[in-house]
Amino acid sequence: MVSELGGSQISTLLETLPGIANVLRSPVADALGNVIRAAARLTEFNIQDADELVRYATRRGLLGQEEGDRLLVEVHAAEQRRADKAAERDRAHKAKARAKARTVKPVKAVKKVKKAAKQAKRR
Repeated sequence: MVSELGGSQISTLLETLPGIANVLRSPVADALGNVIRAAARLTEFNIQDADELVRYATRRGLLGQEEGDRLLVEVHAAEQRRADKAAERDRAHKAKARAKARTVKPVKAVKKVKKAAKQAKRR
């Protein structure tokens, strides 16, 4: 049976085993670090980090449940818009590449070029 560790048990464990703090990082600390890196544009924004931070803030009473829910709805909507724009850019890029690949000179133009080259050789 798995039991959760209480705050005092974690403190005792961290004092007893040096270096374990590096192994047992809090998901909230990781999410906070990731969001800060994303804000500085060092990494991409990860929606799961925002979810973790909002859950933490509502558990601690820093945000009300309704406010947290509204914030997450805004974040998810913005992320969906960003994904839609990226998909649209990809589709436009692929369509442009296909159109460029299909652009072929007409046969008449090719024949005129060959005919002109033959005449130039004869002179």
